[in-house]
Amino acid sequence: MRFVIVGYGRVGSHTARILHEEGHDLVVVDDDPDRVERAANNGFDTVEGDGADEDVLLEAGVDEADAIGAFTPDLNVNFAACMVGNHHGCRTVLRIDEDYREEIYERYAEDVDDIVYPERLGAAGAKTAMLGGDFNVVADLAANLQMTVLEIQEGSPAVGKRMSELELPESARIYAHGRAREALTIPLPGTELAVGDEVAVVAETERIDELQAALLPASA
Repeated sequence: MRFVIVGYGRVGSHTARILHEEGHDLVVVDDDPDRVERAANNGFDTVEGDGADEDVLLEAGVDEADAIGAFTPDLNVNFAACMVGNHHGCRTVLRIDEDYREEIYERYAEDVDDIVYPERLGAAGAKTAMLGGDFNVVADLAANLQMTVLEIQEGSPAVGKRMSELELPESARIYAHGRAREALTIPLPGTELAVGDEVAVVAETERIDELQAALLPASA
């Protein structure tokens, strides 16, 4: 698959690295010369310029990409990049910081395929790790939603399955995935789960038992 990554900060660089390691093609777009140089030194194709500029994104190949991930700290740039991606038939993934109000989230969520909250994912992972990695240690996202970061263990029915093949409850979604001891990043439908992987999952509270049956060993 081919991807355009807008923003080579913490989120963008980790995402680019994981995608590259899984054999995908990608181009990094950033308006900071130092970050562009760092991405190039790490072996990525790069385009220096404003990620909100359609001409810049066309230079990066957005018209031939499968998806665009907009991961800069600037929500307006991210949204503009996703709208260009929409125009060219890409899957769009928008980074939004968790300090934005709910109405801001709702306004942007209608026009993109997926939204990621780096701070929220990191905090949930840290909480889970500090309290022992128990599946039941979750972050409350809303009255009826919970999130957990869990490790795929030996004997899990998910081992060897691609993301698209998982039999999860209808309301559940995997929002991030990482190989053993690596940072969590955006999952892909073709990513195959292995023992030691971590996944961040959001589900309705009443469906947690079904989620547990799909991802944890029967003895867990």
